[in-house]
Amino acid sequence: MNLLMTCLALFLSLQALPCTPCKFPAIINLGDSNSDTGGLSATFSLVRSPYGETFFDMPAGRYSDGRLIIDFIAKSFGLPYLSAYLDSLGTNFRHGANFATAASTIMQQSVPLNKGGYSPFSLQVQLAQFSQFKSRSRIIAKKGKVFKSLMPKKDYFKKALYTIDIGQNDLTELFFSNQSADDYIPLTMKVFSDVVKKVYKHGGRHFWIHNTGPLGCLTYVLLRRPSSSRELDSVGCAMIFNKLAQKFNEMLNETVTQFRKDLPSATIIYVDVYTAKYNLFRKAEKYGFEKPLRTCCGYGGGDYNFAFNVRCGDKGIVEGEEVLLGKSCSHPEKSIIWDGIHYTEAANKWVFNEIATGKYSHPSLPLCKVCD
Repeated sequence: MNLLMTCLALFLSLQALPCTPCKFPAIINLGDSNSDTGGLSATFSLVRSPYGETFFDMPAGRYSDGRLIIDFIAKSFGLPYLSAYLDSLGTNFRHGANFATAASTIMQQSVPLNKGGYSPFSLQVQLAQFSQFKSRSRIIAKKGKVFKSLMPKKDYFKKALYTIDIGQNDLTELFFSNQSADDYIPLTMKVFSDVVKKVYKHGGRHFWIHNTGPLGCLTYVLLRRPSSSRELDSVGCAMIFNKLAQKFNEMLNETVTQFRKDLPSATIIYVDVYTAKYNLFRKAEKYGFEKPLRTCCGYGGGDYNFAFNVRCGDKGIVEGEEVLLGKSCSHPEKSIIWDGIHYTEAANKWVFNEIATGKYSHPSLPLCKVCD
């Protein structure tokens, strides 16, 4: 019995040891607004105040009051925050690049951004940008001096962590265009699969792939299709949208499982961000958050504090003077939803801390062990 207890104590002590971080020299990210660090803002209209107020004290191209999950991932490996590939000012690509842009989709969409549609930088376009970045970075590095210092080393592309977080916008387009999920989602998976396999051909070996979050808990979806009480779950989220997200995630998981057969030299982690985020909504008060479905930076008050015609940062004329209408709440750190579509820094940090442990991933591998 004493021997058994000794062995058990040794096992528990080993489990408690801190996780030795991987030595990823760079991160390459593909995605949408959940991980956009300035791409869309640099290309079209600037993200305005009060975006960025919590951490950056100014707009920083992110659709949040502060940092995103991708920022916390970079920080966990001791890397600088990722520069957006589309941002030509003050960028440093030594430790990777971010190809994500807000409003991006897996499938190329027909409705352009200026018509209320989607980013032109779909997942396949982001792949093309990555391919060009990889080849041109070597040309630029050969110029030496400052040019070389701003580019990743040649072997970084094989050693980098490739993170992907995209799909939310495909689901909103799918639902509101009345398309069949049984037809549409397999098409997205084909495109997604082709992109990942091409990244693998470019040398990518370490993948951290997020599924999509609980769409039915986001304000802009809840109010675009008002639901009766029987269509809402106990948290107040729209069940029909969350079921759609779950269907997408099931097929994404199957696709990732197939990757492990098709790409034998790669480490590919499927991260169940959906469950992590839904648990935050479900147990908000336990984790220090208040009114989980209420928008922090919004307009109109009420249960959701959200209006389609007045968004976060929008101004208007009141009694002859221009004033900020889409204001931030007093305590963003107590809110989950930032602007009705995206998450606050506090929520992003909480989700990162959860998924980094590996308990929401398949295989169950902590983020700091993806390189193994």
